[in-house]
Amino acid sequence: MLERMIISGFGGQGIMLMGRLLAYAAMLEGKNVAWMPSYGPEMRGGTANCTVLISKEEIGSPIVSHPKTLIAMNQPSLDKFEPNVNEDGLIILNDSLIERKLSRNDVNVIRIPADDIADKLGNSRAANMVVLGAYVKKSGVVKMETIFKALEKALTGRNQKLMDINKKALKQGAELVKQ
Repeated sequence: MLERMIISGFGGQGIMLMGRLLAYAAMLEGKNVAWMPSYGPEMRGGTANCTVLISKEEIGSPIVSHPKTLIAMNQPSLDKFEPNVNEDGLIILNDSLIERKLSRNDVNVIRIPADDIADKLGNSRAANMVVLGAYVKKSGVVKMETIFKALEKALTGRNQKLMDINKKALKQGAELVKQ
């Protein structure tokens, strides 16, 4: 088992947090992980991304040029990374911000209205957790309970008050996915 993925969106959408949560959850489950963030002008509204690799075997390099999975939280992210996703791979889209159809028909697609769901939950910044919940349910790469444990480690101090809304968002995203 080797999960190779790219998570991408605007700076401020919680892209790095999604990657860190997946990596930490996988470590808690005894798997090998690599997480590589991409920083730069992305922090000011451009396309931010990170790569995550999860494996039972050792990982040789954190570079992912052809991901098995792409999580695209906005249109520029889909435009940039869609061509590189493996055939029969998975693309999870934030349907609230991406209106165009994919240019490929050889990948599996899950469209999640993440921003709309997060708004209904009362915190628009939880859109990343909605999508992460959908990914965890679809992939089964880690258990949802382990993601909750990782979230508890990540949200400390003043962010502790966001625990409940993030858990609700993760559950909502998971409910949208059919196995």
